[in-house]
Amino acid sequence: MRRLLLATASIAALCGGAQKALSQEAPTQTLRIAIAEDGDVLDPSVARTFVGRIVFAGLCDKLFDLNEKLEIVPQLATGFEYTDPKTLILTLRPGVKFHDGTDMDAAAVKYSLERHATFPGSTRKAELGAMDKVEVDGPLKVKITLKSPSSPFVSQLTDRAGMIVSPKAAEAAGKDFGLKPVCAGPFKFVERVAQDHITMERFPEYWDAKNVHFAKVVYQVIVDNSVRLANLQAGAIEIGERIGATDVDAARKDSKLNTAVFPSLGFQSINFNLGNGPKSKLPLGSSALVRKAFELSIDRHALMQVVYNGLYPATVQGIPAASPFHNEALKVPERDIAKAKALLAQAGVKAPVPITLTVSTSSDQKQVAEVIQSMTAEAGFEVKVQATEFASMLSAESSGDYEASAIGWSGRADPDGNLYSFMYTGAPLNDWKYSNKDVDTWLDAARATTDVATRKALYAKITTQLHADLPVLYLDNNPWITVSNKKLTGFRPIADGMIRIQGMVLAK
Repeated sequence: MRRLLLATASIAALCGGAQKALSQEAPTQTLRIAIAEDGDVLDPSVARTFVGRIVFAGLCDKLFDLNEKLEIVPQLATGFEYTDPKTLILTLRPGVKFHDGTDMDAAAVKYSLERHATFPGSTRKAELGAMDKVEVDGPLKVKITLKSPSSPFVSQLTDRAGMIVSPKAAEAAGKDFGLKPVCAGPFKFVERVAQDHITMERFPEYWDAKNVHFAKVVYQVIVDNSVRLANLQAGAIEIGERIGATDVDAARKDSKLNTAVFPSLGFQSINFNLGNGPKSKLPLGSSALVRKAFELSIDRHALMQVVYNGLYPATVQGIPAASPFHNEALKVPERDIAKAKALLAQAGVKAPVPITLTVSTSSDQKQVAEVIQSMTAEAGFEVKVQATEFASMLSAESSGDYEASAIGWSGRADPDGNLYSFMYTGAPLNDWKYSNKDVDTWLDAARATTDVATRKALYAKITTQLHADLPVLYLDNNPWITVSNKKLTGFRPIADGMIRIQGMVLAK
């Protein structure tokens, strides 16, 4: 039997002496957060963008959260216990209210988990795939029965799969719940103006209201990296996420700003359409030899130096170097134009090979694409760069309306979260329709064991096979770069990249 009960430590302790300066009056300040693109739908069952996760951090509490050491800590749940390898008991926090005034209890948790697992278009299905059934075991106790033992299951509950929504509001709104979401977070939804901002106001009945020091939060969409920095320098916003690597020196020289550069759990990659509609029939999607030639025509290290001032480490796998499951045997291949040309010839493809590479409209992503365009031309590729608004780009990828798509993933603490939903046959984020029976078997086996050595060996097999098949061309493990006004204290740099508002204070 495995048992873990989590202490309900106050977030105030994590934020040092910032609390001492606080007035006892109700908060009146507005916190302005710059986000790098507009998010997608604000429904945790179907959402899939990183900026959406940042907004959810202020809107929808989860059953569990992560701390700076990536340890699982309490949020809506106070603890969990495995009574046997397939039976998980969650103990919930008492007295928690949703924004509509209804109770966050065991029935609401059961409803939310089942909704995440079954809602049409849910991107949580693979994350909760091990779940067999959910039962109410008391007003504040939930019993989850798993189909088989699942080592990453609880870690999935530290993100959107663990966000609990108001059953009353979700039932009333149906598929439109994301237009006016109702959760149990520190702020409640007010309005959204597409491509501009999302506004939320403080929820006075929040269970940890003493650690929320703003009356309102505005998530301002500022796509251009340099413009985000300029707004920080001008005092128009208090904190900005994913500031450009080329702007780090300028930010560090500004005496009014704090600059945090810290490791992430994620990666940037180019995803190849292997089986999702007609565009998968093109040479890139049809032949691993063509994809390998494309890879060998790119110098990842030079790319990182040119676009990111060398701050981003190049990689060939979806498990970051800091993870104990990282495959040390996989190395970034050297650029080899002659071999790339030979592989194209072996594949029976004549140069120039036309490729459409879809990227977001952010300045660094367009630069990445332009450098790749130049590099690959020497091997016989003719890359057309197509810049698209991020949410539209995701939609096109999902529908198969793409050939190659440059995109990022913010990462998860357990390697399962970086691989399973993308690489398992039929998984909801497997937009490229990759399918390999061996990889499926290894992914399932890695979920079913808690032995670190066994999991490490399985993930070594998985990452090695993925590098051979190349459904995804991993480029780098990008660090987070977050810049804030020095008057703002209490920001916690955690490797998931979230901006947690609890405990943050803005000096007057």
